[in-house]
Amino acid sequence: MIRVKVPLDLHAVAAGGSSAFAWATPLRIADLLRFAVREAIGQRAPADKFSRSVARTLAGLAAGDFIIDIDGRSFTDADAVVVCERSADVRFFLAHRRRAALHRTRKTAR
Repeated sequence: MIRVKVPLDLHAVAAGGSSAFAWATPLRIADLLRFAVREAIGQRAPADKFSRSVARTLAGLAAGDFIIDIDGRSFTDADAVVVCERSADVRFFLAHRRRAALHRTRKTAR
């Protein structure tokens, strides 16, 4: 699990005149993945390593190699939007294992 600090969207607060965005920030999955990669490889990692890691992560998600779980919700689309408070817990699951686990869970629930 990678815990990612979610930035406050001050522009949305100022432009919309609503304090709702001060408590929860909508983010694209791709942006949240960038934060997770940065957290995983560290702040001092070279820019080219960061760029390659982000590109590979987004390509793997697009290819269906893995599923992203953010605060208990699964995502397969980098363009999807999730609303997060202060921090988000990001987990990566291999797609075929996650599907198999979900399938087993559904069978036992019946």
